[in-house]
Amino acid sequence: MTLSVGDILLTPPVILAPMAGITDLPFRQIVARFGAGLVVSEMVASEDMMRAQPLALSRAELGISEGATAVQLAGRDPHWMAEAARYLQGQGAKLIDINMGCPAKRVTAAGGNGACGSALMKEPELALRLIEAVVAAVAVPVTLKTRLGWDDASLNAPQIARMAQSAGVQMITIHGRTRCQFYKGAANWAAIRAVVNAVDIPVIANGDIVDEASASAALAQSQARGVMIGRGAQGAPWRLAQIAHRLFGAPEPQVPKGGDLAELIVEHYEMMLRFYGRELGLRVARKHLGWYLQEAGITETRDAILTATDPLNVQRLIRSAFANSQQVAA
Repeated sequence: MTLSVGDILLTPPVILAPMAGITDLPFRQIVARFGAGLVVSEMVASEDMMRAQPLALSRAELGISEGATAVQLAGRDPHWMAEAARYLQGQGAKLIDINMGCPAKRVTAAGGNGACGSALMKEPELALRLIEAVVAAVAVPVTLKTRLGWDDASLNAPQIARMAQSAGVQMITIHGRTRCQFYKGAANWAAIRAVVNAVDIPVIANGDIVDEASASAALAQSQARGVMIGRGAQGAPWRLAQIAHRLFGAPEPQVPKGGDLAELIVEHYEMMLRFYGRELGLRVARKHLGWYLQEAGITETRDAILTATDPLNVQRLIRSAFANSQQVAA
């Protein structure tokens, strides 16, 4: 199954969610290698990026030679959002996604660069100005990610979606929770159907989709055109491709195990060290290594791998752990 977003073909319509501190360039490259319709960067603060804050720039690092690559922008100033979108288009972004779904207090609280993310659902007029500014600034498709509403008393996602469509947004992803739920409880996939019914553009379901069963249920309940996967890919960068194969008939991925999986993890580890430098790379890598080990059910050498600081020793420990395991990836 193919989903068209402007000139971009999402084949399959299974998308890697933007996750702060996780969907950096190395991780997106690994996920894309297995097969994903779209990979999305970490949320990037538009003003910080244009003022050349190093962390914002690294989050937006694209990998222009990659396939369908999107950068997610956050902010509440139409000028900076437009300038950042224009800059990213020039750097090779294939698609610009606008964040109106992040629930974090540091993002939604007033002051500084705050009162953006899902807080914009409380300010639909400002949200519209932001969308219009970004759409007018670029020729690449613009998409939107948001939630069901700020809270249960203001489930205005259908209205926001209609407004976004009229302003030129070409796809909308809905996380099936309100902002005030954060990540508590279960995602309400059925509630996403109201957004599907409100617009003609594709709607993507997000929230608690971690495997084939949850993806199938989310599609059935929401009638969305595709799914967005977040934590389900942690430690299993092949998960999107597995879901795409089973639900959309995409090619079946060759899931590594044993020594092959150890080599993939070592490669990912080396990519992180090159991308961030040794000191920061060691810290960033620990969470990914922990997820790989958890996914593989390896506990005996976990602490040694996660606390080692010499890269060659880390690689040796990884290879040894998987050589001694009977791990078979699901």
